[in-house]
Amino acid sequence: MITSVRRITAATAAVCALGAALTACGTAAKAPAAPRPAPSAPSPAASRPPTLAPGPAGLTPVFKNGPRTGAKTVALTFDADMTADEGNRAAAGERFDNPELINTLRGLKVPATVFMTGRWADEYPAEARAIGRDPQFEIANHSYSHYAFTGDCYGLPTVSDDRMRSDVERAYTAFRKAGVPHPMPYFRFPGGCYDQKSLRALAPAGVTAVQWDVVSGDAFATDSDAVARQVLDGVRPGSVVVMHCTRSAAPATERAVREVVPRLRAEGYRFVKVSELIGASAKADAGAAARGGGAAHTAR
Repeated sequence: MITSVRRITAATAAVCALGAALTACGTAAKAPAAPRPAPSAPSPAASRPPTLAPGPAGLTPVFKNGPRTGAKTVALTFDADMTADEGNRAAAGERFDNPELINTLRGLKVPATVFMTGRWADEYPAEARAIGRDPQFEIANHSYSHYAFTGDCYGLPTVSDDRMRSDVERAYTAFRKAGVPHPMPYFRFPGGCYDQKSLRALAPAGVTAVQWDVVSGDAFATDSDAVARQVLDGVRPGSVVVMHCTRSAAPATERAVREVVPRLRAEGYRFVKVSELIGASAKADAGAAARGGGAAHTAR
């Protein structure tokens, strides 16, 4: 479950306190086969995903949005949340997936990035595998347990300092076990909460931390029009939109997506994965550094 870092309204904060209950997305539908590359072309799997250079003092870099100039691109991201202690609820029949949403994204041909917890991949390995093998999507890391990496993070339990890196690595292990072929080296902090200590702890993992600049407000929302308006009002070129996909905790998201996608396309926006925005930002940073500008990717 995601909340805007220290910039949400009091009403949103109250909702975010329920973060540990918010859960995930997926579909067991068979993924379309990836197109076969030309014999002379390198395999896409062999390409290294773009990441940002480490921050000051070697800290984990933080990405919020892509370049504001140039192409009108926007990335829809969906958090597949399941906490480590929700197994009993799943065993009792509660569903933490939303195949209708994933199928809608497929039908609309919208690329998207799914930030998945390892616990969710353990619960729904076939669905994790289907999403991970679909070239329309990319899977990134949202921790294993969905425990917070700082104190005072909207009521979430916390992971101890000495287990932060291992929690992230455990999620990657769960993805591999589920059959996800190429999870991305991107990490989203549970609750969006991080500090210098957590950025330092994750530096050896080599991930880029991915935040957002547009909060959809879909968590526990039932008014899809309100969710759509919030997204449409907030999107700018290079935006990263945080949304959720779960049958119970974000029931309006699929309907909101059906409204948002055609509207943004009519305004000239192109939907991309987070990796494309990070690649554009890394290129822009390199260009600025070459010109002596030293643009900081965390300050856009």
